Amino acid sequence: MEAVAFPPHIMALSKVQRLYDACDLVFSSPAAAPTVGEIRWLQHLLDGMRAADVGIDDGGDSYGERSSSSSSDDELGPKGRRLLPARAFTRITYVHIHQCADFSMGVFCFPAGATLPLHDHPEMVVLSKLLYGSVRVRSYDWATAPPPPGSATTPKSGLARVVAADEVRHAPCKTSVLFPRRGGNLHAFTAVTPCAILDVLTPPYSEELDRPSTYFNDIPIPSLPGFAFLEETNLPEDFSVAGAPYLGPELTVDMDYDDDDEDYYDYDE
Repeated sequence: MEAVAFPPHIMALSKVQRLYDACDLVFSSPAAAPTVGEIRWLQHLLDGMRAADVGIDDGGDSYGERSSSSSSDDELGPKGRRLLPARAFTRITYVHIHQCADFSMGVFCFPAGATLPLHDHPEMVVLSKLLYGSVRVRSYDWATAPPPPGSATTPKSGLARVVAADEVRHAPCKTSVLFPRRGGNLHAFTAVTPCAILDVLTPPYSEELDRPSTYFNDIPIPSLPGFAFLEETNLPEDFSVAGAPYLGPELTVDMDYDDDDEDYYDYDE
C-alpha cells in the first residue's frame, strides 16, 4: 500500500479517531461490500494501533520494555489520561469503544490461559489486531453451507475446513481479516500470555437482524485430515465476559469533513 500524505488537521486526530473515520467511510454504504483496497487500507490503519491508543497500558509486553506512553506508578497516558493496566484483567474483559448499525469497535483483553470458545460471525467481515501478548487461534470455514439464520433446522452443524490449527500469534503482528465464508469465519482464542485483541466487525452482531453469535464444539475426523465436524452448543455455564470502560482518546462520531478530505483518506484498489 502506498504511503498517504495526510494533511495536518487529519494527522492531529488520534489513531482511534482516524480508524473510526475510515470505518465510517468504508462501511456506511450498505449497498456495497467493502473492496479489497478498502480492507487493505483498514488493515494498514489497524497495523499501526498500539494498546495505549485505546487506553490500555500493556506494561511493555509487546516490545520487552515498558510502554513509553505510560507511567510505572499510575498508568497515565498521553495528556495525563489514565490507562487500564493489563495486569488488572483477571478474566476475559471487553472494552467497548463504539457500535452503530454499520460496524462495531472494541477490545477483548485476556489473562493468560483464558479461552474465548469457538464461535461464528454470520455474514460479517472481521478485522482483528493483536495489541500485545501471544494468543493461540483455532479457526474453520464451513465446507458446506450451514442452515441460514432463522431456519427451522436447529441446531447448526456440518462439515468444516480447518483454516488454523492451534496457530500461535505473537504481537506485534499483521492485522488478520476474515470474511463471511472464508478466512476462518469460525474461530476460538486461547491466551498463551496476557493479551488483547482490537476487533472491528461489520455489520455488528444483532439478534433482531438474524446475526446472533453461535457457539460450537469441534469434533476431529481422523479419516479426513484438515476437516472437522462442528455442532452448535451452549456456552459453558461458568463462562462470562466482564466489561471495562473505554479510557482512550475521546471519539467524535459522525464528523463532517470538507469535500477534499476524502482525497486524503485514499487507498489502493
